[in-house]
Amino acid sequence: MADQAAYLLGLDAGNTIIKAVLFDLAGRQVAMHTVAGGSHTPQPGYVERDLCDMWAVARDAIRRCIAQAGIDARQIAAVGCAGHGNGLYLIDRAGAPLIGIQSLDTRAAGMAKELASRNAGALHAICLQKPWPAQTPTLLAWVKQHDPDLYAATGTAMLCKDFIAFCLTGEQVSDVSDMSGCGLVRMPEGVYDAELLALYGIEDAQEKLPRLLDSADIAGAVTASAAEETGLAEGTPVIAGYFDVVASAMGAGVVRPGEASIIAGTWSVNQVFSTAPVVDPDVFMVARFGPGRFVNIESSATSAANLEWYVREFVERGSHLGDPFGHCNAAVGEVTPAWDDPIFHPFLYGSGQSAEFRAGFYGLAGWHSEGHLLRALFEGVMFEHRRHIDVLKDAGVGFDKAVLSGGGSRSEHWPQIFADGLGVPITVPEARETGALGAAIGAGVAVGLFADYESGVDAMTRPRAAYRPDPAMQRHYARRYRAYCGLADTLRSFWTEQAAGPGRAAE
Repeated sequence: MADQAAYLLGLDAGNTIIKAVLFDLAGRQVAMHTVAGGSHTPQPGYVERDLCDMWAVARDAIRRCIAQAGIDARQIAAVGCAGHGNGLYLIDRAGAPLIGIQSLDTRAAGMAKELASRNAGALHAICLQKPWPAQTPTLLAWVKQHDPDLYAATGTAMLCKDFIAFCLTGEQVSDVSDMSGCGLVRMPEGVYDAELLALYGIEDAQEKLPRLLDSADIAGAVTASAAEETGLAEGTPVIAGYFDVVASAMGAGVVRPGEASIIAGTWSVNQVFSTAPVVDPDVFMVARFGPGRFVNIESSATSAANLEWYVREFVERGSHLGDPFGHCNAAVGEVTPAWDDPIFHPFLYGSGQSAEFRAGFYGLAGWHSEGHLLRALFEGVMFEHRRHIDVLKDAGVGFDKAVLSGGGSRSEHWPQIFADGLGVPITVPEARETGALGAAIGAGVAVGLFADYESGVDAMTRPRAAYRPDPAMQRHYARRYRAYCGLADTLRSFWTEQAAGPGRAAE
């Protein structure tokens, strides 16, 4: 064996991309390899992923990361994996893949409405979450009703990162952070519950659920066949892993009660850690990742994905292919903020308030430039984060500072906009791959390299920059935020009519 275990491997599995990142014990990135997989849409609203392809992508990312690092794989002390929450990944009783349904899927929208109308209060009382279309138990209930043969063939219902851990170890397990994040456990205990399953209409699904572990528990060890495929050493411990938003917070340096993590990525994620879960039906979800460790979460698909759309549809079609995001940041920097600047609603993919909400720029005048549009987009994203944070505050979960991570944190302007608009100091972490780093920290805790999460976070994370709110801009954004919210209220009836379609709208 190698003389010393000097590294930790973190995996971050999103809906398409899987990253393998190797860290030393100080949290410095040694090597990284990213591989993109593919989704397919067999019919509208369906978003699926081939499980064999997902494992091939993960296997390739791990192998190339280790090769890039040029190390002896026996020096890797443990492996941790974080993955996107919810969705549904099914294998049969022999462990063969059946189907992978991603968290962008909407086939179960009707099932979610049906469950909510019938059992929303009772469900929230147990799991602190209400049904929504891509939620794992809602999808499982949909499969039971609409594809009974697939349901009958199912041996184990997994989440994204669980399937990767299964391929690495042969163990069919999940962790409490992911299972609480998808509303499948009784809270605050973090255990499977027969009454909860019955409320979803899947009372016979207990035998289909994987063995439940705490996030930093060791799920198993890398098998000989997985070692041959990935380049990992046989016997390397693999932990149960994390719901990616929890891992991203830890990788950004947030783990103690009262600390806040804001992630400006595909989703607007706003979360505060606590020793007990907040119990409020207006809060989107609460995740548990160990005894006395909870994350209270408000989120929706309304964040930096809006900028990615703008770049894809407009900037990359022009002459800024070298640095499209740099072009956007430069344009924002050229604008002096004014009260009558345009307003943008970041609802390209709906809103946490309603899937019927739509995006739009409002208040445009002939003298406005692309910079004004982009600044409106930056502000609109921040305002929707602020709306989520107001929900947390109304539930009694406040904070006086926060760490901003995700793609939006890499902008030279967005962190200051967040500080000014939220009225709190904002810190940006040194690490870019915070999800993989958080998973690696958990792996270090699991094998005893760190006494606890706090020690691991202190050893492996550092801030890169800090931003303080400008009082004058706070007043500016307070006025603009009122206009942003008021405009959304005014447009509700229009969005409802638009979503109804031409037949119903004419009635």
